[in-house]
Amino acid sequence: MSKSVNSMIDDLVGTLTDPIIVYPGGWGDSLPEWIKDAIVLERLTENMKETNGEQPMGTDAEACAYLNTASLTAPMDGDWSQIYLYVAGKTYTRWRKGEMPEDIRVDSLNDQQAADLNRPKEWLYRRRITARQEVERSERRQQNEEEVAKKKVEQPALFGF
Repeated sequence: MSKSVNSMIDDLVGTLTDPIIVYPGGWGDSLPEWIKDAIVLERLTENMKETNGEQPMGTDAEACAYLNTASLTAPMDGDWSQIYLYVAGKTYTRWRKGEMPEDIRVDSLNDQQAADLNRPKEWLYRRRITARQEVERSERRQQNEEEVAKKKVEQPALFGF
């Protein structure tokens, strides 16, 4: 089943305007600008995959941003440290920010770690879609309230009680 044109436009606009989901704890403002730009560009690539019928998910840059803010909030265990260093290295290198230092570079994940990385990437995608839908609902609600108020002002009272 193909997606409607409106839905595809919403998804495209969402790639540019959806919020960046970060780990709660107040570190979201510490993300560097380059990773914010990388998130938008990777979302565009992911959006193109969806048009080919693939299941959409969060991007490596989104996972990197989330894990970065999580690492600043609480210590990570060994597996999550490996996952974070892996996705950070991929993101850092892909966007030509340099090479990861040899002593912390993680070139591959085991099957369990890969599955553990995909879970939050799927959650990040769903969470940003939910955030977009909440904003759209709020905007529609506000627009409806404004229209009702405008009609109430414009419509004269027929009976005074």
